[in-house]
Amino acid sequence: MLGRSGRPSSSSLRPRLPSSGLRHFRQLCLLLASFRPVCCSKHLFRVSFSWLPVLHLQYGMYVWPCAVVLAQYLWFHRGSLPGKAVLEIGAGVSLPGIVAAKCGAEVILSDSAELPHCLEICQRSCQMNNLPQVQVIGLTWGHVSQALLALPPQDIILASDVFFEPEDFEDILTTVYFLMQKNPKVQLWSTYQVRSADWSLEALLYKWDMKCVHIPLESFGADEEAIAESALPGRHTVEMLVISLAKDSL
Repeated sequence: MLGRSGRPSSSSLRPRLPSSGLRHFRQLCLLLASFRPVCCSKHLFRVSFSWLPVLHLQYGMYVWPCAVVLAQYLWFHRGSLPGKAVLEIGAGVSLPGIVAAKCGAEVILSDSAELPHCLEICQRSCQMNNLPQVQVIGLTWGHVSQALLALPPQDIILASDVFFEPEDFEDILTTVYFLMQKNPKVQLWSTYQVRSADWSLEALLYKWDMKCVHIPLESFGADEEAIAESALPGRHTVEMLVISLAKDSL
């Protein structure tokens, strides 16, 4: 099985898919995520997704619990998003990035340059949500590529469940740190699913002169098993972090 970076994964998180009958699904999965206003607006905001195929060995082809939690956080803070430069890394289906774009942010979606099918999914999400202005680029974590060098300074970096394979953590933070040098005030808004107590993200952030703030899920309406008319996040334990450069490094 392949991890998000395209490398073999030691984790077997789902059973092997049978080789027959699963390769060609008609638009099988439809996620309707409705984010209700927290103020007095009378409008109901909907973001719908439909993609093909859903059953795939690449994790980026799915909507995971963390994506819905991060999308809820974006919706809660939608008033601060118009005009902000937002980059989603490891975007895949791109639910958080699409929500940010719908809220007026200037969004760039990215996934590994080595995984063209994940980039295609990003593009399809933009097409299905009528967001032709959203750029899709290939960024491979840990690689200083032309695409990375060409990126303008960002205000917010979105990362939904990218801290999945411990072998990728350093590469992710290498990329994030590079972007923080372009704008030291940029924040990484990240959700991750607690799967193991054997590693500490905070210790690695300290190494990279970063700090994090844990955001209580109840503070933005994400402490329920079913958010926004979806069945996610379910009973999974999801953490919401806001990561930035430590003051001493500014």
